[in-house]
Amino acid sequence: MHLTWATPTRPALAVRATLEVVEPPETNDLYFFALQASFVEAGSHVGGAHIGLQWNRRHPGNTAANWGGYHSQTRGGAILDGTQSPLPSQPNDPNTRDYPWQSGRKYRFEIGPGSDMGWWLGTITDVTAGQTAVVRELHGGGSRLASPVVWCEVFAPCDGPSVTVAWSELEFLDDNGRWISVDSVRTNYQDYSAGGCTNTNSAAEDGRWTQTTHTPRETPTQAVLTLR
Repeated sequence: MHLTWATPTRPALAVRATLEVVEPPETNDLYFFALQASFVEAGSHVGGAHIGLQWNRRHPGNTAANWGGYHSQTRGGAILDGTQSPLPSQPNDPNTRDYPWQSGRKYRFEIGPGSDMGWWLGTITDVTAGQTAVVRELHGGGSRLASPVVWCEVFAPCDGPSVTVAWSELEFLDDNGRWISVDSVRTNYQDYSAGGCTNTNSAAEDGRWTQTTHTPRETPTQAVLTLR
């Protein structure tokens, strides 16, 4: 399930979004809830990456954080190199690190400039505790971010226990140093013929966007959801 931002219409310096896992997973299937953006240079896409939380049985308590991505196909499509993360990783995965997130708490994901041109810093802030974790930097190239989207990637059966997450505070940083709020997104679902489910749904309610598995689909694909 994808929620593509209606803005920005021009590349941004940074993007961020807040996630709350409302109804957490109950099985050992893999779930991934993330903010994604493309890296661009002079209007050309050079790569992209995603940062978010995982429900992943390879990590303690099934909880993890991931910050990883790929070069564009014109650059070979390889996995991005990055710095060593300060967070531990039980399976020693450079992209996926141990991170003790909890349902019912808000976590802010941010993608922004790193220590040098073409490097991008990924951070996760536990809003409740006021604590920010640096996941690491990725070498993706580019000088701006484009095509931001938030999504749920679910590897559970379509009839598995229902899971709900909520997105809020979608924002991008413009060239004037202002954080601009986004109030509209466009829905997308993986086609059933490609392995997707027909019983997933995205909605706008109570000042946030929700994404839910194993529920009647009330919002069609390519619908615009605007917060009021």
